[in-house]
Amino acid sequence: MAYCLEDVFRLVQKPGRYTGGELNSVTKDKEKVAIRFAFCFPDLYEVGMSHLGMKLLYGLYNSQEDVWCERVFMPDTDMEELMRQNGIKLFGLESRDAIDTFDFIGFTLQYELSFTAILNMLELAGLPLHAAERDSSYPLVIAGGPCTCNPEPIADFFDLFILGEGEEVSLELNDLYRRHKSQGYDKDKFLKEAVKIEGVYVPSLYDISYNYDGTIASVDACDGAPAKVKKRIVGDLNTAYYPESFVVPYIDIVHDRAMSEVFRGCIRGCRFCQAGFIYRPVREKSPEVIDAQSRSLCESTGYEEFSLSSLSTSDYSEIERLLPMLLDWAEDQQTNISLPSLRIDGFSQELAARLNVLRRSGLTFAPEAGTQRLRDAINKNLSEEEILDTARKAFSAGWTSVKLYFMNGLPTETMEDIEGIAELGQKIVDCYYQNPNRLKGKGVNVTISVACFVPKPFTPFQWEPQDTIEVLQQKQKHLRNSLTTRKITLRWHDASTSFLEGVIARGDRRLCGVMEEAFRRGCKRDAWSEHFNLNTWLEVMNDLNIDPHFYANRRREYDEILPWDHLNYGVTKAFLIKENRLAHESRTTPNCRQNCSGCGAAGWGKGVCLE
Repeated sequence: MAYCLEDVFRLVQKPGRYTGGELNSVTKDKEKVAIRFAFCFPDLYEVGMSHLGMKLLYGLYNSQEDVWCERVFMPDTDMEELMRQNGIKLFGLESRDAIDTFDFIGFTLQYELSFTAILNMLELAGLPLHAAERDSSYPLVIAGGPCTCNPEPIADFFDLFILGEGEEVSLELNDLYRRHKSQGYDKDKFLKEAVKIEGVYVPSLYDISYNYDGTIASVDACDGAPAKVKKRIVGDLNTAYYPESFVVPYIDIVHDRAMSEVFRGCIRGCRFCQAGFIYRPVREKSPEVIDAQSRSLCESTGYEEFSLSSLSTSDYSEIERLLPMLLDWAEDQQTNISLPSLRIDGFSQELAARLNVLRRSGLTFAPEAGTQRLRDAINKNLSEEEILDTARKAFSAGWTSVKLYFMNGLPTETMEDIEGIAELGQKIVDCYYQNPNRLKGKGVNVTISVACFVPKPFTPFQWEPQDTIEVLQQKQKHLRNSLTTRKITLRWHDASTSFLEGVIARGDRRLCGVMEEAFRRGCKRDAWSEHFNLNTWLEVMNDLNIDPHFYANRRREYDEILPWDHLNYGVTKAFLIKENRLAHESRTTPNCRQNCSGCGAAGWGKGVCLE
């Protein structure tokens, strides 16, 4: 017996992932639109619906009268099995039409371990995986997001990538597509013209050659494509599009709240942090715009919590002026304000007092390293006294729960640095019990969460070798043995998933074959631990004569051509080399507001670079 889509909904867990129809979702007459866009998030509904970028671009596309953007998510295993059994293709939530009839299929590339999920979704949609096998009768398959700063491991499967911020370039692509569609659409002609739009990278127009040792010999642009593709940014966030409403899900999602973007970029320059470099320069919204957008979102969605979103919220230059504006109405409406991404040295006593009037939750800070030497090497620009002073302020303001983020496997790290994590955690516990104003009878909860360092493109550590799985696991064990109190809860990332992330993050186009074969052998939900199987990946790479350690555990020379060198994210290679050398000397660089370090982002002529 074959089931139709509506029958399938009754047979799966959480049918609300697939039914659509939520508050503020957009439906249009498909006969009256010129462009149909499938916005695909390569993970479950609960994850994708929490993503601010998807909310923003969904609203932007649908603000155009002749464009209909629909949401598409990776189905869970039960839904996928029923779809395959009953010949049901991947569909958009709003219309429930198969997306192989759309004009664009767009993916957001948020993390490397989602890449095989993309191949699975393309197959479920009924499309050939390889871009070269899709002629003009198929939708254009495009992608944006942070992982497009090195899309080479999946370049064979995409027609084009959008580098940087997508608001303006997406509208320009739509304009170009309308014109080509009205004149008789031809995919090859469209791509050769699209590559002229700043921020558009068409991988088929670049030829890659390799040296005998496996390194890249050259990257050659063809058919008028630029030798270097420059990312796009939005210059003025105050006037940039921002949605007045979000789609409100029927089921619980990871971050079920409104989100207000405060600024883009980061002034800090932590040497491990890819986002801190690829989103430069820093551009802020005014407090008045943030206040109006936050209030509008809460009113249109009914959410009783909203977060201020940025890479480091306490670095917002007008945070002390913004908070009273938000609190004026948030208190009356009993709406909670969430401040993620706080830096320790940006957390003031006054800020704690103002937030104290609302529902108190745990605080999250990121020292990243346990010793001063290593914090200087990664350019964290934080002293131990600043960390402890912030803890005292938080405890004095009534907080009893603190989460601390660290990394292990950082360049130049020793076992003494690992022990420093445990020692710093203990000192923060001691700060709580030394506080004369602490809540009597209430204990402290300090959670230490330790991620495995993964070298990423466009960072000063892009040349560094990643620790092997065995070394990472030894360091995790040493940290566990270094803890001396039950007041600290320790969590750490799986070293094997971080290793694969390291392989893919700095991979080249030779990994496209690995990606496809791993998918054929069942790897399609690698971001979920219950589905991840490193042995399958290692077997595939062995069968295809690909050495994973060549990508993850090898130190690169400064003059080596890197797989992403033909992409321009604004931060120069010379600056990154200088920062890498300073890291090995444990020397810091001031943040962008203290002193311009000449990273190259001033070339955009926007934001903090002009202050």
